[in-house]
Amino acid sequence: MLSFEFLASWLPGFAWGSSLMDSLLQGLIGACAVSVLCSLVKIYLYIQCLNDPDRQKEEETIRSQWSVLDHIHFFLLTLIFTVVGYRVAALVVLEFSLRAVSMLLSLNKGAHSSQLYLLCQYSLGCGISCSLSYLLEGASHRSCNLTLALGLAGLITCYVWRLARHVCTMYELHSKERYCGVCIFLLTTWHGIPTLLCNALKITFVVADLAAVALINRDFLTTSEAIRFWTPLTICYTLLVIYMQEEQRHNPSEQMVYQTVFVRMGGLLILLMTVGRWMDIMNIFISLVGEIWCLVRAGIMLDICRAQDFSQRFPEPGSSSRQPQPRPEAFGRKSSSVTKSSSGGAGAER
Repeated sequence: MLSFEFLASWLPGFAWGSSLMDSLLQGLIGACAVSVLCSLVKIYLYIQCLNDPDRQKEEETIRSQWSVLDHIHFFLLTLIFTVVGYRVAALVVLEFSLRAVSMLLSLNKGAHSSQLYLLCQYSLGCGISCSLSYLLEGASHRSCNLTLALGLAGLITCYVWRLARHVCTMYELHSKERYCGVCIFLLTTWHGIPTLLCNALKITFVVADLAAVALINRDFLTTSEAIRFWTPLTICYTLLVIYMQEEQRHNPSEQMVYQTVFVRMGGLLILLMTVGRWMDIMNIFISLVGEIWCLVRAGIMLDICRAQDFSQRFPEPGSSSRQPQPRPEAFGRKSSSVTKSSSGGAGAER
């Protein structure tokens, strides 16, 4: 009969840290971060589609998503983040940071890419686990700290889950009746969700990048070995990211997104076959499954974001002068104010 100690001695190649329990806690925290990100993006896209009469079909598509899949998504990501190795996860984090910088530099001034919030799901979970592994390395109460962090992450995740479910079912009614405090708050602040996510992701990936570089460098005994690793990696991946970025820019389709995943993971596979270990090869396939699952789960929202980014990059003639459609309840207030002003003007003339 296999004991827990035997499993713990077998799994360090898969897991983060020195124990299976710590690895599981870090996986749960990473899954919580991804769930919060997806839920906030879902809230933002739903309210955005709800305020546009031309996007009713997209609104119904977002609302029709099964909530039970959120729990399946959460537990599958927990398993993946628990078993993936630190070398592969660190390289995934660094690769996404390079890809994000390249995408942002390629955009026009003042434009933004809403797809980045969904494309970074798997990298975000790896970054969270990577940061926790590095920051808590050697801590005397590591498991207690991870448990407290998981408690806070779990509370935030449960609240955001409930908020997303409430918005998708009751926001349209409550925003018209104006008697729900949560919906009234979102009515005036939902535009700030992308800014909130952008600032949070910047901080998260800056810390994760530093932790990833430190975790990878500790495997090298000398500086020359580290230079021989980082120089070809940086050059090859920079060229690969630029090439794939141009391909996706000219052909922004769902197929190109998945093709990019296979090409990037294939590049990591070739690299780790030369300088990695056999466990890293297995973790590449685990990461491939994890990233594809994240993209499949967010497929509906990715389609909406892709269409939105495409319309911003190639606007239709006359679309710049078109004003956004007001909400239905605004017509009543507008007509009443016009009536009052017209009656007041008539009285002044008499």
